[in-house]
Amino acid sequence: MAENEKQLVEAIAEMREEEALDLAKAMLARGDDPLRVLELCREAMDIVGKRFERQEYFLPELVLAGEMLENIGAIAKPLIHERSGGEAKKLGRVLIGTVHGDLHDIGKNIVTFMLDINGFEVKDIGIDVPVAKFVEEVRGFAPQVVGLSGFLTLAFDSMKETVQAIEAAGLREGRKIMIGGGQVDEAVRAYTGADAFGGNAVAAVSLCRQWIAA
Repeated sequence: MAENEKQLVEAIAEMREEEALDLAKAMLARGDDPLRVLELCREAMDIVGKRFERQEYFLPELVLAGEMLENIGAIAKPLIHERSGGEAKKLGRVLIGTVHGDLHDIGKNIVTFMLDINGFEVKDIGIDVPVAKFVEEVRGFAPQVVGLSGFLTLAFDSMKETVQAIEAAGLREGRKIMIGGGQVDEAVRAYTGADAFGGNAVAAVSLCRQWIAA
């Protein structure tokens, strides 16, 4: 990894917002590959995620990291489209939202961003999404993957209800459901009836790749 690349990863991971943005701008202005710059952002987010898990970072740091990612992405994404001669062909459709009763959107926003830069067509339907709204959007958008996000433990019941409602509406077949959020693990996945859980944004992208390529 080149010295300026290391500096960018470190600046994001250490929450030095202004420095991170300046470094990213300089790299892009110099003609560095915008996908590479976003890849470095992803590496930095991985470090941030691990520090959050170890309770070295808390929600304010996650919010700031998400903002840095959005700001760098806003500069890099148009350059990616330019280089590819317009919009690249999308790999597949993913519907994502935070389940009802939960207002957290940081993790969801990061997953949405990562899926977007990895070539998926993503529809984010927001926070505190009622079960009926998920069913309606699955029917209309026809995604291959549905992502249910929730940070609070009360979200687990909402996730379970949403999975059951999608199934009851006859919309489960031929699509996968993943869940994600602060306290989600294999036991929660089994409880909700989802197909898998993503421990972080990189894992969520990886699941979508596996499922849609299959």
